[in-house]
Amino acid sequence: MPIVPEVSPKLMSGYANPLLDFMFTADPTAVEYEGRLYVYATNDNQQYEAVGRDGRNTYERIKSLVMMSTDDMVNWTYHGIIDVNSIAPWIMASWAPSIVKRKESDGKTHFYLYFSNSGFGTGVLTATSPVGPWSSPLNKSLIDANTPGLGDCKVPFDPGTVIDANGTGWLTVGAGSSCIMRLGKDMISIDSEIVKMNAPHHFEANEMNYINGTYVYTYNTDWQDYSDWNYTAEKQTKCSMFYMTSKTPLDKTSWKYHNNYLKNPGDYGLGFSNNHTHLHKFRDKWYLFYHTLTLQSSFNTDGGFRNVCVDEINVDEKDVHIFMGNQTLKGVDQIQPLNPFVLQQAGTTAATQNIKFSQSPEVGNMYAGLSNGEEGLICLRGVKFSKKPSSFAAKVCGKGIIEVRRGTPSGEIIATLMVDNGNMEIIKSGVLKKFKGQTDLYFVLKGQSLSFDSWKFE
Repeated sequence: MPIVPEVSPKLMSGYANPLLDFMFTADPTAVEYEGRLYVYATNDNQQYEAVGRDGRNTYERIKSLVMMSTDDMVNWTYHGIIDVNSIAPWIMASWAPSIVKRKESDGKTHFYLYFSNSGFGTGVLTATSPVGPWSSPLNKSLIDANTPGLGDCKVPFDPGTVIDANGTGWLTVGAGSSCIMRLGKDMISIDSEIVKMNAPHHFEANEMNYINGTYVYTYNTDWQDYSDWNYTAEKQTKCSMFYMTSKTPLDKTSWKYHNNYLKNPGDYGLGFSNNHTHLHKFRDKWYLFYHTLTLQSSFNTDGGFRNVCVDEINVDEKDVHIFMGNQTLKGVDQIQPLNPFVLQQAGTTAATQNIKFSQSPEVGNMYAGLSNGEEGLICLRGVKFSKKPSSFAAKVCGKGIIEVRRGTPSGEIIATLMVDNGNMEIIKSGVLKKFKGQTDLYFVLKGQSLSFDSWKFE
């Protein structure tokens, strides 16, 4: 069974969605670090690989999370998976991450990645790098169905976390009924009562933001009939995204109802499914990450396997109002060009065809190779050559050829590498065509045994 799509939805269309076209991902969250935006997601591909294209996404096989990052919103670096099952062997499953970071007394930035331990509870992983290595500081869930004080919040999963301006961490969890609590100073304990949130028609997909001194809680509404809706806020559409705000989150009467800011993917013609979003400001623009089912057709499956997408969204920070968002295949515009004169990981792609990735010895770095057959493509968009290149170098091993083409997959060849080495090493080639300007690049890999680590022009 191939683990890459038969036809990439991005390669020839120029679309930016989904973020990764070679695997299924869902339930996005994100954190910014050193000028890059790191996105984490549920690894739906693990379920797909276990049950096959004729199977169903019932989630129980998913015990890992996916990592990717960007600095231009179009070219995404795949950093591989977090093997939660190995790091925290006490889990039942791992879904729906939510991540925060803070600089601590040791001078390092610490990352706290909360995740659903199946529907039973919420666990947490920690690291001092956005790509790990990750550890399980508690060796148990932070909160689960046996935690006292949950009341009718019987399913404390789908965490949503945020750190406010005072450095205080907050956690929301729940399905059908949700609750909020203050995290301890160590970010891995609970330091308040657990307060029920009166979230109308709550289903799942909790997330948190802190905007202009206001706590913003977002969640997915249920599939039920809304004939009982008696709030001043706009009546919801089924299984849409809704938000509430508060200045004092532990006062359950302080939460103000607003409106839905994203309808179900089916309402945008992208197939009805559950809904899960993450709202994030990056480089002065607001983005909404979400998932759809649109990648399924590329894999010839309809088993409910999801893919993470992103579109811009309008947020009024002064009045803390989220306007209605949109879901598109086109996605977002590139916000800066890619620099070919700095080292780039082979896992950085805008689109792929017949490419699979495997873990390199370096944490957060992946080798690219062919999934099957004799040829594969990696596309990079908006690559800016500020000067004429004289050589091309790539760290590779195996036996085969890498052609670098510009403009289209069959465009002009600007460099060729002949690879025939057993160990990973840097191979250089002269540039056949010297040019300046911005273009799309296509790496054409030929040879089943190729492993492609990184590349750079000089």
